This record gives sequence, structure tokens and C-alpha cells, in this order.
Amino acid sequence: MGGSTECVKHIELYVNSSATSLQQEASVNAIATLLKNDTLNIETLVREMEMYLTTTDHIIRSRGILLLAEVLAKLTSKPLTDTSIHSLIGFFSERLADWKASRGAIVGCLALLGRKKEVGMVTDSEAKAVALSYLQNLQVQALGQHDRKLSFRLMECILDHYACAIRDLGDVLLYGICEAIDEEKDPDCLVLVFHIIESLAKLYPDPSGPLSKFAQDLFEILGSYFPIHFTHRKGEDDDNKREELSRALLLAFASTPLFEPFSMPLLLEKLSSSLPSAKVESFRYISYCTTQYGSDRMVKYAQALWSSVKEATFISPQSTVSAESELTGGMGFLDNDMMTQAFVLLQEVMQQDIIFTNLVLSDKDINIFVNSLIESTDFGDISLLLRQKLHAAGHILSVCAKSSAASCNKVFESYFPLLMNALGISPAKPSQKSYLDDDCSVFKLNFGALYLCIDFLGACRCLTAFFDNFTLVSDFANQTWCAMLHRFSGPLMKGFISFLGSNIVDSGHNAFVYLCVKGLQTLSTFPESFVPVSKHLYDCSLLMLVSIVTSEINKTFSWTSALKALVEIGLFIDNCPDSGRASSYKSTVVEKIVFLISSGDITSSSSLKLQAAYDIGATRKEFMVRIVQGLDEAIAVHFSAAYELGNLESDKLATELLDTYSNKVLPWFLETGDSEEIPIKFALGIWANIENSRCINPRPPDNASNLLGATMTAMKKAVGSCTVEGQEMIINKSYELLLESNCFESMGFQSDNCSSKLKGLQQNHNFGSSTYRYEWLISLFASVVIALRPQACIPNGKMMVQLFISAILNGHVSSAHALSALVNKLPSKITGINSFRSISLEEVLDMIFGSFFRTSSNGSMSGNDGHEIDLSGLKLDTLRIQSAKSNVVIGLAWIGKALLMRGHVKVKDITMTLLGLLMLDGNIGDSNQLQEWTEVCDEEYVPQLMKCAADSFHIIMSDSEECLNRRYHAVIRPLYKQRFFSSVIPILSSLVVKSESSSVRSMLYRAFAHVVSDAPLTAILSEAKKLIPILLDCLAILSMDVLDKDIIYNVLLVVSGLLTDRNGEEAVIGNAPRIINQLIDLTAYSQSMAIRETAIQCLVAMSELPHTRIYPLKTQVLQSISKALDDPKRIIRQEAVRCRSAWYVIS
Repeated sequence: MGGSTECVKHIELYVNSSATSLQQEASVNAIATLLKNDTLNIETLVREMEMYLTTTDHIIRSRGILLLAEVLAKLTSKPLTDTSIHSLIGFFSERLADWKASRGAIVGCLALLGRKKEVGMVTDSEAKAVALSYLQNLQVQALGQHDRKLSFRLMECILDHYACAIRDLGDVLLYGICEAIDEEKDPDCLVLVFHIIESLAKLYPDPSGPLSKFAQDLFEILGSYFPIHFTHRKGEDDDNKREELSRALLLAFASTPLFEPFSMPLLLEKLSSSLPSAKVESFRYISYCTTQYGSDRMVKYAQALWSSVKEATFISPQSTVSAESELTGGMGFLDNDMMTQAFVLLQEVMQQDIIFTNLVLSDKDINIFVNSLIESTDFGDISLLLRQKLHAAGHILSVCAKSSAASCNKVFESYFPLLMNALGISPAKPSQKSYLDDDCSVFKLNFGALYLCIDFLGACRCLTAFFDNFTLVSDFANQTWCAMLHRFSGPLMKGFISFLGSNIVDSGHNAFVYLCVKGLQTLSTFPESFVPVSKHLYDCSLLMLVSIVTSEINKTFSWTSALKALVEIGLFIDNCPDSGRASSYKSTVVEKIVFLISSGDITSSSSLKLQAAYDIGATRKEFMVRIVQGLDEAIAVHFSAAYELGNLESDKLATELLDTYSNKVLPWFLETGDSEEIPIKFALGIWANIENSRCINPRPPDNASNLLGATMTAMKKAVGSCTVEGQEMIINKSYELLLESNCFESMGFQSDNCSSKLKGLQQNHNFGSSTYRYEWLISLFASVVIALRPQACIPNGKMMVQLFISAILNGHVSSAHALSALVNKLPSKITGINSFRSISLEEVLDMIFGSFFRTSSNGSMSGNDGHEIDLSGLKLDTLRIQSAKSNVVIGLAWIGKALLMRGHVKVKDITMTLLGLLMLDGNIGDSNQLQEWTEVCDEEYVPQLMKCAADSFHIIMSDSEECLNRRYHAVIRPLYKQRFFSSVIPILSSLVVKSESSSVRSMLYRAFAHVVSDAPLTAILSEAKKLIPILLDCLAILSMDVLDKDIIYNVLLVVSGLLTDRNGEEAVIGNAPRIINQLIDLTAYSQSMAIRETAIQCLVAMSELPHTRIYPLKTQVLQSISKALDDPKRIIRQEAVRCRSAWYVIS
């Protein structure tokens, strides 16, 4: 009873003429919910609505029927009884005659006809009754756009789901649909119309069936829409809608062969149109219709189709020189859309009937062109137009050749002997052995013949690849083209090799070089079932290509072409089961490349040789493994020479080898998902090289840091890609080497004593004077630690932490990275069996804070309670070397970043310490504290320490490539930057207000800039009103120092983000004058073009603010922009013109 009462309330609201669309939708949802929950049943609903469904007031009646229909549309998955469905579909079917309530009737029929069998569906007889009522009563073209769309959807639904029920309607159905769709113009409705016609063709496939009587009438309707073109464009979606319509019309055109007598004349007529788009669409439609109509119907159009294709591709070629034309010897062309579609059509018709091939081969224009072209032997004698025609002719003939074996036979019989004669190639005798002997044919340089020959070879390869899986080898031998290719391929390959090995090859022969290299590549990549050349010639071909790669690096074009060919051959081998070819490739190509990089003969053009090694190795895992062995050998040789002897050349080469390893080889193995054997072997190999090099050059080369940096990067990437077990193997090896090298003793403590001698470490810094070997050891060990997974176990963790702390005091940044990685990944406490069994996070933090801070009697850090900044706890007074104080600050910053990323509370202690360092030169805090700091810090060193503290906030907030990232398995808590931003910005803002020292205020603004620049924009937008004034002050202060231009640019990007985001609009409007004045100043910032450009772009954005806020500054802006119009940089002048236009129209 309650459901019925509630239902009546929603019904009355819906039919009320004053109800809004949102209220009506809510009523429908509410009633549907009652029905789904069985609080109300469908019979009760109909009884309650009876007066609204049968009233003579057509407005209320139409609303009532629509309400019932929309409720049913919400119940598609709700089971209904057959009786209910029968009654409802009968009601809606009858109401299709009620034109004033037709929308509700259509929606109701759609809702019921779309139901599935398992929840109750309409029977075939009921669907047929709906179709008859539709055809007899609905005047579709008299309806509005939305109702027409609904009616077409209804007919589409009937045709798709109840085709068998309405098939016997025949002429009645076809006539009614013709009447309904005629003169339809709405794009959304037309998509449905075209699909309805397609469905009709499926319903009546018989050529003599009912559709044959109406084929002409239906196509007259369809043809009037071709080609699809919008006369009045409405928006960016027009192109998508046009493509959707064109696709639907295409399917309708090709839906039945009965349309062929009407569609083909229309499409051929449109090929003569002056509109290129009409020609493109015509070629596209004919290509698809050809496959659907069948060859029997298309043969009669063969001559007309060939003439159209020839006109579009050969007679008037519209191809343009491509950007990669230089890489193909000047024969790289891009076909326009019309040529592309014409070639697609040619390919379709060629595959249907040999008559099309006969038309091409008998064409006088093609034959005259080919015969005349081969008389011009030099590439330089061929004009651009002739090259375009040659490109088209080659494409046409190759399409013919690869369409079928019969067509290929005809093409070869017609042209191949002519081309071979022009190239001076004689067929090999059956008894002649295929070796590179002296009695081979004399290869002639004839560009036209060579170009067409290479196209023919490519077509044969495509044809053999197509038939390879289901054609016997004996079947190939019976083909004319196959026999001719076998006779000529050997001498042809000899000619290619002879030319490439000759002394006449220079930059003027690039086109010939490209074609000969491509010819070798093509002949080397035929399927296993059809190999046109002997194994000896195949090996000679590989040998020639690899010799170019290894010895002709100064000839850039030849080198690039040969390398590309070798890569393609390698990829082909990887995709075929021919182990013989793989063996030849490995012994001939891969081994020579390995010898090249491992023999020491890599000093000249080393980057190109390494590129060749990687590209060839990447074609197959087997090849890459062998290349890696060569790289390992080369690294060992040059690493030792640089590490022990200080050889500058070896230092450079080792660096390049390591960069190749870390940037290409390791990512390749990671991407292919192969085992970790390679990275483990590489990492252990580096440690073995260090171990075997007991001495080191006491005077390392000036660029030795490049080698160390490259080694560290490669080590991190290798370790990072390993599993936990592999990482533990590597770190154990590295730890053993550190022990053997007495590295711990050199740092001031014994390896057998785990207790730290921190006081000695802090006061007697012997790391700075230690050998270069110790720096390598600690740096590489740090690289291993940085990349460890959180689950990996480290040996003797306390000693490792002590080592890193000591190294940090001596300015070793990598140790700070490693220590921060430990802090980020270690478990808080060790309970039971844990991955980091040797030490926990709490122990590490105790050691760190014990080293850098004093503790009070209760064991806690003195001072930092979160409200007051106190530096008395920072143990910098024990550091007599001034640089060590900055090293501590940098170390604290990295440790703070690690704690922040994992969400540890002690990041607050480090943050407050860094904030305290910013106040060293100020008047905030305890005077005794400042006096103490003055004693331990030289007065001239204080600003440097403050600047270091300010820049620490950049370390904390920025993303690092060196450590603490996902690649190196860092623990990253979501939204950690937002939390730090929210906690630090209020403190910085407060300190800026309280500070009376200009130097302190400058450092506070610097820290503020770092935090804001690296914070997500969403966090900044929430505090935009408070931040904008500080941002503007920050820009003003920082612009005084030219060294701060990068920071200024980052802050300016933040301002730009606020200006272009709607959520920041209110804050921007409130500060508009100040923002504009600051931007005006920055438009003249001479030290950075990027700052000037961004400032002008921001002024353009400001021009869109409310008139009252910006108009008073119009004159000032235009005056400043007039100066930017004379800027020496073109991009600045362009932005200035845009800005002046935007501000000039403000009135």
C-alpha cells in the first residue's frame, strides 16, 4: 500500500506541466526502484496510471505513456511475466497510431523489444504486429529530429533481433522503409538509416527476391548522400561524425550486389570530380565494393578502373618528397590520400582477375615510360617528375607481381629480361657454381632498371611469404617467375656485392648504394621454402654489409643503409625457424661486431660502432647475449686501462661502453622479460675488475668522474633489475671486497668492531686524503645499496651506516643517497625473521641523530618540539672543517626526503633543523645559540650554510633520478609532497613575516620557492589566496641575483598554473595589479629568454580577467610590451605581438 501511495505521488509530479526535466527523471528512477525492489508490481503501476494513459487530454496522455515507457526502459534486467509483456507490447503497438503520444509508444516498444529471453521477451508474432503498426501508422519524416531518431532505432531493433518474424512482409516492409528514410538530413538519423538498409540486404540476400524490385529506389536515396560533406561545420566533432557517416554509407553501398548497376556508374563519375575529397572517397568505396560485389560484376569496369588509377598515380602523380628521402637515396616519396586509395583499389582488383594485370602490362604509357627510362643510366639525369613516375610505375608493377603467381609470371615475362639486360646481368648456367668468381657478368649502373628490379624482388618475396605456409616447394619450381629469379638472382647478388665493394662508391652514388643494399637485404630475406641464392652468396652478402658497418663509418649513407639492412635480416631470422641462416648470421655478422668492440679497435667513431652492436644484438636474444659478452670483454680491458693506468682514451671508451650497457642493453633485457643472469654477471664483473686492479693511477684523469659516474649508473640499473636473491649475491660480494680492501680501517674504525668511533670520524677526516681506490669502492657500494629492494638483506648494517655517515661528512653525496635509501626501505623494527635482519630503521636513526645532534638527558633531541626552532642540538661545533657543515646539511636533507616518502614522523625534526639554519643570520631565537654558532662558523661561511639549507628543500621535494624512485624500489607513500607542503608553507610564511634580516628573508624566500615549485598544483590552488602575495615577493627578491634564474623560472611556472586554472581565478583577480606589475618587470629579464617568454604568456592570460581589475594597467602593459617587440629572440617578438593584440582590444 505504501508503494502504491508513493508511486501515485511520482506519477502526478511527472505528468504535471510545471515539472522540470530533472524532476521527471527523478520520478522515473523512483518508480523504477519501487518495481526493482518488488515494493510495487507492474500491474499495480498500470492500474494507477490508467487515467493518464487513456485521458482525452493529449498532453497528459502523452506524458503518461512516456512515463510508463521510460520506467520499462529502466527494467531491462527485471523479469516480467509473459502476460504483462503481451499486454504492454499490445498497448504500445496500438499507440503508435496516436501521433500525439508517438514518442512514448516508440520508447515503450524499444524497451520491450530489447529485452532478453531469460527475463521475458516479446514473441515473433508480437514483433511483427509492432512492425505492421509502425509501417501503417508512423509518418516518420513528419516527426521531430529526436522522435525520428527513436523511430529509426525501433526499426533497426526489429531488423536486428526479429528478422525472421518480418521477412514475409516483403514489399510492404521495403516500401514503408523507403518512405520513412527518404529525404532524411540529420547526421545521427542517417547513421541509423544506412544501417537499416544494410540490414535489409541481409534480410533479403536472394538476387531475385523482394529487394531486387526496390534496389534502384533504395540506391537513389543512398546515392544522394555521396560523398558525405558538411556544408555548415559546427565544431571539432564534425570530422569524427563525417567519418562515422561515411563508414556507414560505405557498408550500405556494399551491402548487396544488387546495388552494383547503380553504385559503380556513380562512383566512376565522381572520379572525374574536381574535388580531391570526392575522388578519394570514390576510390575508397570502389575498393570495398569490389570485394563484396565479386569479380563477375566488376570485370566490365576493368578498363575504366585502370584508367582512373593510372590517371591518379602515374599520369598526374601527387606524391611529395618525404623527410626520409635522403635515407633512400632521393627516392623517398609520400603518396597523398588519393594515390594511396588508388593503389588500394589496384591491389583489390588485381587479386580478383588476371584481366586487370593484362591491362597494366599492355598499357602503352607504362611500356613507353619503362623503355625510355632505362636509357637514362645516371640518377642525376632523372627529373623530379620522372622520379615520381618511376615511383608510381614501380608500385603499380609490384602490386601486379605480388597479387598472384599468374600475374607475377606475366610481369616477369614482360619486363625482367629487359631489366637484366639493362643492368648487364646474364643468367647463370645450370652447371655454374654460385661463387664470387672473376667470370661473372659486368654490372652496369642503370638507375631506372635497378629501381624496378628491386621492386620486383620485393614483390616476389611478399608472394613467396604469402604462399609459404600452404604451397609445396615443387609448386614454386613450376612458376615462370620462380625459374627466372633462380637463374638471375646469383649474378644479380654478385653485381650488388661487386658494386658495393668497388672504389667508385661515393656520395654521388647514394641512390645506387641504397638500391644495392636493399637488393642484398631482399634476396637474403626470402622464406626458407624458397631461397633464390646459395649459402655461399648469402654469406658473402652478409660479409659485404658487415664490412661496410665496420670499416666505412666515415661514409654515413652507406653505413646507415648497411646497418639497417643487417637489422632487417636479423629480425627476419628471429621470426623464421631456419637455424642455418641464424648460424651464418651469428658467425658472419655478430662475431665480427663482437670482435670489433672487444679487440680494442673501437677508438674511432666508438658511439656509432656501439650503436651498430646494440641494433644488431637487439634482433635476437641469442645475438644480444653474444654482443653482451663482447661488451663485457671491452669494458674489462678499457676499465682496467683507465682505472689503473689513467689512460684518457680508455676512460672515454669505458664510459661510452657503460652508457650503452645501462641505457640500452639492460633496459632491453628488462623489456624482453628475460632472466637476471646478464645484470648479475655485469655487476659482479665490475666488482671483479676492481678486485683485480689492486693499484690505481695516483693521478686520475681530469674526466675520471665521468667513468665513475657511468659505472655507478650502470651498477644501480643492473642491481635494480635483479631479484632479491640476485641483489643479495651482489651486495655480499661488494661487502667482502670492502673488507679485503681495508676500507673500514681507512675510515677510522675496525671491521671487527661494530661500535662506531664517531668522534674520531668527525674530528679526523681522513676520507678526503684517502686513495682514489677507496672513493671508487664506497661509491660503487653506495650504488648497490641505493638500488636494493626493501626485502633484500645487507651484511653488517651498523658498519655500513657508520661508513656512509663518515663519507657524508667528507662531502660524498652518493653515500648520502645510499644512507637515505636505507632509511627509506628498512623495517621500523626487527621482529622475527626479517629481510633486513642486521639492522632496523630505529637503530639507523639513532646512529644518524647521535652523530649529528646532541641529545638531552632523557635521550631526546633538545629543542625541536615543533613550535620553536633551536639549533643547540645540532652537533656542528665538533666539525672544524667548514665544508663538513654543508655536508651534514645535505645529508640531513636526503635523510629527511627518505623519511618523508615513507611517512615517518622524524622528518619533522630534520625539517625544523633546516628551518633553523635559515635563521642563522637573523634575530629570531636565543642569542646564546647565535653566539655559539658564530663561534663554530666563520662569519663569511654563514651565508653559504644558509643557502645550502634553503636548497635542501629542493632535495626533499623534487623527484630524483639518482635514488629514492620507483626504478630503485623506494617506499613511496601517496600524497607525501602535499603533506610536506601543507606543514612547511605556514611555518615559512610566518618566518618571512617575523624576519627583520634581509639575508634571512632572502633565504626563506628561496626555500619557499623550492617547496612551491615542486609541489602539485592542486595543493597550491587550495591555498592560492595566501600564497600569491608571497610568490610575488619571492619573484621580486630572487630576480636580484642572476644566479637564481632557474628558481625564478620554476616559480613563474607556478604563477602561470594559477592563471590558467579556473580554481585559482578568484585569488588571481584579488591580486591582479600586483601580478601584472611583477610580470611587467620580468618581461625585461635579460638573463633568461624562457622567463621573458613565460612572463609575456602570463600577461596574455591576465587579459582575460574582469575589465575593472586590469583596465587601469592597460597603458603600462602596452608600453612594456612595445619594448619586447624589439627583443633579439624571434619567439619573444611573436609572443609580444600576441600579447599586444590581447591587451589592445581592452576598452
